[in-house]
Amino acid sequence: MNIGRPVPRASSGSQEAYAPELLYATFNQDYGCFAIGTQSGFRIFNSDPYKEKMRREFKDGGIGIVAMLYRSNYLAFVGGGRNPRFPPNRVMLWDDASSNIVAELEFRSDVLNVQLQRERIVVVLRNKCIICSLEAKPRHLHAFETADNDRGALAISGGSQSSILAFPGRQKGHIQIVDLQSALAVSADGTMIASASEKGTLIRIFDTANGRLLHELRRGVDRADIYSIAFSPDSTRLCVSSDKGTVHIFNLEAKQSMGLQQQQQQQQASAVSAGKSGNRHSNLKFMKDLLPKYFSSEWSFAHFRVANEVRCICGFGSERNSVIVLCADGTAQKYSFDSYRGNCVRDWYRKFI
Repeated sequence: MNIGRPVPRASSGSQEAYAPELLYATFNQDYGCFAIGTQSGFRIFNSDPYKEKMRREFKDGGIGIVAMLYRSNYLAFVGGGRNPRFPPNRVMLWDDASSNIVAELEFRSDVLNVQLQRERIVVVLRNKCIICSLEAKPRHLHAFETADNDRGALAISGGSQSSILAFPGRQKGHIQIVDLQSALAVSADGTMIASASEKGTLIRIFDTANGRLLHELRRGVDRADIYSIAFSPDSTRLCVSSDKGTVHIFNLEAKQSMGLQQQQQQQQASAVSAGKSGNRHSNLKFMKDLLPKYFSSEWSFAHFRVANEVRCICGFGSERNSVIVLCADGTAQKYSFDSYRGNCVRDWYRKFI
């Protein structure tokens, strides 16, 4: 996701907080690693424990998009920054073992997103999603028209046994789902897809098999640009980050009664209480047929705000109750959260650029 310096606006945080060399940041398929594109190359890090694994500096330009293939030596690049190393309409497949470009794809318009799977390269243009084979001479396999997709929204299930692809439909507000065996975020097992509303206040989760709405979750009431949505590896939780520097964590399954009872006892005097899922909801929910929809919403059971309130992307860490956050100020941060009370604590803070 492009989390570099945004177009100035009141809700985008301090402009001085953004790392000028940072162009792009993304996790790999299992969130165990992350990569960044810079004005002069790219770097790879282990997420938790945090450690820089490698870096490559180029003399002739920057990397605006980088995509990883799990922990392999293959990456996909698109040029970017003040002096792009590659044209913005080309995807370059890089073999780091030989430090060479091994394949190239050219398109008629700028590339907005790239993701790799074991056998495929998925490329997002402004009005099209294109699927190509991952080989020395990539072949165009499929092309799907989309509504305007300036943010390059795209999601692929990360599990090795599923290949569900999600991206915007032809009409605004619609989602296309493609089973690659025969966006946005897709659960690792490919059974659920999550999407954010245009205002960034609601997150909806659907069953990929039949399109049924499973959950409608409220991030907040103020408009926000959603920068990432991520399922936990076991698909029981969801984390959401925005340009406001906030990360919200939701439960997607009913909590065991003991923990839920503790939460309800602590919050029974409050206007907000725990629902069956463990997420918070208004105590006026029983009047949902009379009151606006806001009062029947499910809210995150845990949330926190990163330093400098800059845009960020997030993913679940190797420990069950942890989240890794990559921020536009060039920092990586790890937070732990309490399953019952929702308290969040920052475990570490590292500057990666």
